[in-house]
Amino acid sequence: MKALDLAAAKQKAYRLLSMRPHSEKELEKKLREKGFPAAVVKEALEKLLDLKYLNDASFAMQWARNLATNKLWGNRKIIASLQEKGVPARLINDAVASARQDMTEENAIAILIKKRTARKSTGLMNVKEKQRIFQSLMGRGFPPGLILHQLGKSAEEDTDG
Repeated sequence: MKALDLAAAKQKAYRLLSMRPHSEKELEKKLREKGFPAAVVKEALEKLLDLKYLNDASFAMQWARNLATNKLWGNRKIIASLQEKGVPARLINDAVASARQDMTEENAIAILIKKRTARKSTGLMNVKEKQRIFQSLMGRGFPPGLILHQLGKSAEEDTDG
């Protein structure tokens, strides 16, 4: 019976990993939710670790880079997402720092502001628009000071250009 459980747990894990990378804790949680015994889950995870199919450091780097460059999230939201996935704290800071080499928070904010204001015919933003953009960027996990700085910069560019 245990051998069948182990084979089924590994099959389920392979299927999950084929869809997207997972952290060790995330995969463990999903296998337990499927009703596999703790001992079987532990053995399956050990096998996946031995085969290098599971690597939290690599997962954290990929996940953070995706969120920073493709979804244009701020560090706070990226960190929260990695914590939710069960990535150890020691790996999170390295992953975020690595992701920020590709796309800084300043650049991400500038891109998002540009996207939000591109449809406008006049370059100047009113207070209500700035508040809306500010709230949107806060929701993406950017620090308020940086948002205000970037909003100020874009307002300067509007009056200069």
